Amino acid sequence: MQFVVCIKQVPDAANVRFDPEKGTLIREGVESMINPFDLNAIEAAVQLKELLGGEVTCITMGPPQAETALRDALALGADKAVLLSDRAFAGSDTLATSRTLAAGIKKLGGADLIFCGKQAIDGDTAQVGPGLAIRLGIDYVTCVSHIEVSNDKKSLLVKRAWEEGYDLVQIDFPALLTVLTCINTPRVPSLKGKLKAKKTKIPVWGAEEIGVDPSDLGLSGSPTQVVSTSVPKFEAKKEMLEGDVDEQVEALVDRLKQAGII
Repeated sequence: MQFVVCIKQVPDAANVRFDPEKGTLIREGVESMINPFDLNAIEAAVQLKELLGGEVTCITMGPPQAETALRDALALGADKAVLLSDRAFAGSDTLATSRTLAAGIKKLGGADLIFCGKQAIDGDTAQVGPGLAIRLGIDYVTCVSHIEVSNDKKSLLVKRAWEEGYDLVQIDFPALLTVLTCINTPRVPSLKGKLKAKKTKIPVWGAEEIGVDPSDLGLSGSPTQVVSTSVPKFEAKKEMLEGDVDEQVEALVDRLKQAGII
């Protein structure tokens, strides 16, 4: 079985700052990490590899420093890793990102099962996983909270969570799953895993290597663009209501009417 996990390196949300003039996140000096949902995707793939046999390959699109995230993934049990990095990828929206990842996975020779986190914490779109499956022409299930392998090991029975419960979905290989954090508990990297991660050579593929026209990638291949961003300002005024209880209630009702609340 060939498993592929798509991961993303994201800034640590606890330390993110915003540049109000440029309308962008300040990434300089901010520690990066593997997107939390992707840690569960890695663990799910490694668990299935241990059950069914095969290999787990992690792939990511990003700048050269994203190699750090891939080495962390190798330490967590992945067997191989590939970095998709090229200036042509800069400015990619979810469409261009899924197009790039799809080309990278095709160059790998495809996969029996692809895992993605439910969404990335820096974009929160949850679009790349489904978009990737569509571009590869395979079935997919999102928001997976549990996985069971069929007796013949040719399909999966998964729980897809939603607001009022869950659906049970049977899906054949090849397929793509996006997983929730409740699906498992990511393991702690072992010393052996860390040593392997340090020694493993990670190939870097650009637009030419994956065989995609640069005009279909990055900013030029993105039909959606962020025109402007801002941090919402919250201004609150405090007023103490005086008098006895009846007078305070009357004053409160008056303020609520003035504000159009009642």
